[in-house]
Amino acid sequence: MPNLEHPAYPAANLLHLESLVPCRESQVSMLLSIFGERQQFSFPSIFIYGHTSSGKTYVMQTLLTTLQLPHVFVNCVEYFTSRLLLEEILIQLQSCSSETEQTSPVHCDTFNDFVRLFKQAVVSRELQDQTLYIVLDRAEQLREMEANILPAFLRLQELTDRNVTVVLLSEIVWELFRPNVGCFEPFTLYFPDYSIGHLQKILSQNHPPEYSADFYAAYINILLGVFYMVCRDLKELRHLAALNFSKYCEPVIRGEANERDTRKLWKNIEPHLKKAMQTVYLREISSSQWERLQHDGGEPGQLKGLSAHTHVELPYYSKFLLIAAYLASYNPVRTDKRFFLKHHGKIRKTNFMKKHEKTSNHLLGPKPFPLDRLLAILYSIVDNRVAPTANIFSQITSLVTLQLLSVVGQNDQLDGPRYKCTVSLDFIRAIAR
Repeated sequence: MPNLEHPAYPAANLLHLESLVPCRESQVSMLLSIFGERQQFSFPSIFIYGHTSSGKTYVMQTLLTTLQLPHVFVNCVEYFTSRLLLEEILIQLQSCSSETEQTSPVHCDTFNDFVRLFKQAVVSRELQDQTLYIVLDRAEQLREMEANILPAFLRLQELTDRNVTVVLLSEIVWELFRPNVGCFEPFTLYFPDYSIGHLQKILSQNHPPEYSADFYAAYINILLGVFYMVCRDLKELRHLAALNFSKYCEPVIRGEANERDTRKLWKNIEPHLKKAMQTVYLREISSSQWERLQHDGGEPGQLKGLSAHTHVELPYYSKFLLIAAYLASYNPVRTDKRFFLKHHGKIRKTNFMKKHEKTSNHLLGPKPFPLDRLLAILYSIVDNRVAPTANIFSQITSLVTLQLLSVVGQNDQLDGPRYKCTVSLDFIRAIAR
């Protein structure tokens, strides 16, 4: 029995739509009930929110396209100013009902101009008899534009006196959008994260035709068992599934196991999935590099120029600043004189030092250090004399922005800022080389 039912749309279209949006039937059903029939006025504005890769953009695009509803779809990251955004909406509106007609350039400087041009476009395209949907993806960017843009979009139906619904898609909640002054409250709809069962069902639909559905479902079950705790992104999981499936099939292709020998297949794929764990989300290597790496049986770190984390291009003094910060984070203050002074004299090893010499500072984590200690170590490890210029201090700020250093505590401390080095020993070794 189909889950999606609506008297205004053909049952065949709804059945096709249901097959395209698995595990999102309840959200689509809610949207259909809000939209109503084509000629009916819908809710003026709808706010859809949820974490990344929860299907917001895909569901809206699929719903509007499958049911052939007139719509405009704009990504607010691509059109990052109000003028670009308004002009793009009008340009798409020109070609909304006639794909063959050439669109003319549009100039729209203010929202008043947009309302006037929008009315003209709706009449000229004969869209006044049905609801037009304006979908603004990554809508959190609207908060960076003029203060009147967001409230005006929420009341666009009232301002234009046309049958139009504005749909805002965002990853943050509406409370972080609401302006200080009063505005029209949109209808909010939440898209929850996919559960492991949902991911299993969605990913299993992509099984290759040469293998059975049960065989591919068992592979997806193994993949999710490894990655689900660290990665819930459907796009990333789909990429990982496509990338590692050939390795999973190797025992079957060689005749060493059949499709039901789950234990042998798991033992073959386990080390390769552990390697893939090192590059989740990072995209440190391309698919062809990863396949070549699997064929050669090497480690991810063996690829030349592989990781942005071990091959960072930094200015000359930034590299020394980072090395000095690492030394300051992991070496006790009492050892500075012994390590960085040429004529430090004899230093007695106290019982305190003997007691703690077996404890590795790397296990305890980085310790915060003041700015003057960082500069003192920098002056001692750089061969030529370094003047404490604004250039040096700006490079410290850049390292904090790149999250290679972190500021500890408040900036208004009387004893000055304190920092902590956040990079690993392998990173520092790569920089020091």
